[in-house]
Amino acid sequence: MQFSVQSLALAAIVASVSASCTRNYTVKGGEYCDQISADQGISTYQLAATNFDKINEECTNLQKGEELCLGWPGSDCTETYVVKENDTCNSIAYNNQINTTVLWLNNPQIDEHCGNVYVDEVLCVHNGVKVPDYTMPDYAPVQSINDVADWASPPVANIMPVSKPEWDDCSA
Repeated sequence: MQFSVQSLALAAIVASVSASCTRNYTVKGGEYCDQISADQGISTYQLAATNFDKINEECTNLQKGEELCLGWPGSDCTETYVVKENDTCNSIAYNNQINTTVLWLNNPQIDEHCGNVYVDEVLCVHNGVKVPDYTMPDYAPVQSINDVADWASPPVANIMPVSKPEWDDCSA
């Protein structure tokens, strides 16, 4: 399992343990984090962030009947994408009509080279920032989540073509 709470930088999460949940889920048993995330429409990062006090770094300690928080008010991303083989951050952003900055802001566990995204990981693909509070790494395109999250309206992704452009044959 490639899920790692530690690699998600959960130590940087500033939300309190007692934050109210917008949605809850009861573990059925025999499940793993990416499976719950995909089934419930929540990113793997968000599941880990909202349950940092319950889920270990390997996500091997889920107990049948355990109640998990699926989202906090104002940061509950329900627009998700399950990573498939050969996906890249660019292809994920393009296919979900968002820009890579928004993809990165909603999924802060993704490293600066997009080298740690893995098959079956569930990513938030909301066209605006919908992520639990966290501290931005030094290589982030902005210095704090408040640089974008406090806008009067949600950020708008760059317009991207929905089909390949047609090119004239310039060889004639």
